[in-house]
Amino acid sequence: MFARVSTYKGRQATSGGPSEDLVRRVLELPGCQAFYFLNGRGNGKSLSVAIYDNEEHLTAAKEAASKLRNEASSALTLEVLEVEEYEVVTNARND
Repeated sequence: MFARVSTYKGRQATSGGPSEDLVRRVLELPGCQAFYFLNGRGNGKSLSVAIYDNEEHLTAAKEAASKLRNEASSALTLEVLEVEEYEVVTNARND
């Protein structure tokens, strides 16, 4: 699995996350298995994490993901600070 992690900066009072429609559109990208949006606690930073089943899908979704990221950051009045890609080497859940 692979992940694209985006870091955002905004007003400290910013709360909430992207719209349900935007989340649905992210999850419709080929190979996207999960999406998380995290708001920092009092630091004005937020993160989005999109998990893909393989590197080919991660790479293929780069342009579409960029458009969705820009749309979300505009709607949430957040500045995109950084976008990084990672290989997921550990995946564990406590169901």
